[in-house]
Amino acid sequence: MTATPVNTPITPVLTSSLSCGTTDVPLIEQTLGDFFDAMVERLPDHEALVSVHQQLRYTYRELQTASKQLASALLGLGLEPGDRVGIWSHNNAQWLLMQLATAQVGLILVNINPAYRVAELEYALNKVGCKALVTMARFKSSDYLGMVRELAPELDTATAGALQAARLPQLRTVVWLDEPGQADEAPGLMRFSSLLAAGDAADPRLAAVARLLHATDPINIQFTSGTTGFPKGATLTHRNILNNGFFVGEAIKLTPADRLCVPVPLYHCFGMVLGNLACLTHGATIVYPNDNFDPLSVLQAVQDEKCTGLHGVPTMFIAVLDHPRFGEFDLTSLRTGIMAGSPCPIEVMKRVVRDMHMAEVTIAYGMTETSPVSCQSNTSTPLEKRVATVGLVLPHLQVKVVDPASGETVAPDVSGELCTRGYSVMHGYWEDPARTAEAIDAEGWMHTGDLATMDAQGYVNIVGRIKDMVIRGGENIYPREIEEFLYRHPQIQDVQVVGIPDSKYGEELCAWIVLRPGQTLSEDDVRAFCKGQIAHYKVPRYIRFVSEFPMTVTGKIQKFKIRDEMKLQLGLQEDKTA
Repeated sequence: MTATPVNTPITPVLTSSLSCGTTDVPLIEQTLGDFFDAMVERLPDHEALVSVHQQLRYTYRELQTASKQLASALLGLGLEPGDRVGIWSHNNAQWLLMQLATAQVGLILVNINPAYRVAELEYALNKVGCKALVTMARFKSSDYLGMVRELAPELDTATAGALQAARLPQLRTVVWLDEPGQADEAPGLMRFSSLLAAGDAADPRLAAVARLLHATDPINIQFTSGTTGFPKGATLTHRNILNNGFFVGEAIKLTPADRLCVPVPLYHCFGMVLGNLACLTHGATIVYPNDNFDPLSVLQAVQDEKCTGLHGVPTMFIAVLDHPRFGEFDLTSLRTGIMAGSPCPIEVMKRVVRDMHMAEVTIAYGMTETSPVSCQSNTSTPLEKRVATVGLVLPHLQVKVVDPASGETVAPDVSGELCTRGYSVMHGYWEDPARTAEAIDAEGWMHTGDLATMDAQGYVNIVGRIKDMVIRGGENIYPREIEEFLYRHPQIQDVQVVGIPDSKYGEELCAWIVLRPGQTLSEDDVRAFCKGQIAHYKVPRYIRFVSEFPMTVTGKIQKFKIRDEMKLQLGLQEDKTA
């Protein structure tokens, strides 16, 4: 590795808000399967994965063998390159096996948020035409198999792998993640352990299929909410996510000596790319502390596994720092990691550096559509720059700030829309060329919808959002999606959803509802309507019943006035540190 940080801009002093990443380290032009196989040959006996809550450990060779066995089994289901396979699960070893196995045989892995409920699951599976779904059986109070059966009652009489469901017409196979020794029977479903056992790591079809794959082939679909109220399937290629994982790992100087604690969800790019692929492209070790975030298990895993890196959104780091048993754990092995998802208060960053020994923690910025990271600070970025900015453009990418009206690149330190271009820009929204063209212009620039400034050194600062988006605890939520859902309620005439400040999550949702004439409804009635149909984080915390909305003389609803009124009612203030 060179002494110069990999994301130092080429131009030291910029005359306009356009910055280009370095190109001295070449892009990876292999498929994920080919690159991973080469890494296995270099480090066959090195530990690749530790799933603490499952008490599972895999060397690079063992991970390769298991993933090839699974890839063979997936082909045995009749799946072919280009087919979509859903994964609906929290973090576990099977998730990573699915990520690798699907990539090796050209299947497209579809990430489904475990917070999704029936209506969202139905939409996601049908939008991209999933032929197979791998799902958790249950988690806490959530019955995942029950939700699948609600959509596909035909499972009760179906032969495993031959489902014909009216509401899920393309889905053929549902696989559930069983645990060792679990005796439950699930009619019409296939056990993951049985599926895996049916595969053969030496299956000659694997090499035959691999020879037909290209780095530019789609490999992954992630749903991102749209202003239309319906999620869009951001489609990413081998080249997109493999390179982004590599250069993000370069920025935190990962090596085989590193062990990265990954408590962030794998269904997001944060876990899947910045976690899994950053490690696998550097021969480092992935450590899953638990199936979902729990601060105590993070502390325990960092200490027991001597983790050198830790990823998280600011709320996760706050929960770890404020845990009553924080002082009992030895965190001196920590060095680096990534904080992303929402702005980081400077005091939190100082505590992470001082109390968690993460002197080389970095900040990253991106979006699903850019695989995800466009800008990142590096291990030597001054602390004030790490907090006040989202760092510099990554290698082989370009970022610019443009006037939203004219499209012209603005001068340094002038606010405008941030755009990014390069290998990381998505393949497109799945079967949605119109919305793809709205997001990516004719010159290949992805328009992020975020307002930003860029200083003369190339450091980017996100200052606001053009799009009407709410960020609650690192989850991006588009109010229109919630509005569209609530419009389904027969007693609701109109609804407007806004984000309002919240000390814990950054923002919370608030719904103003106009009822149909003569109707009555309570806040609890609205929440009950949402329960089990949309993710918990999309259910408005604050609900108000009103007779009208504030409007302009031309009839445009003024959401900022709704927001201001709620802040006044609740005595809320904006968090100036975030």
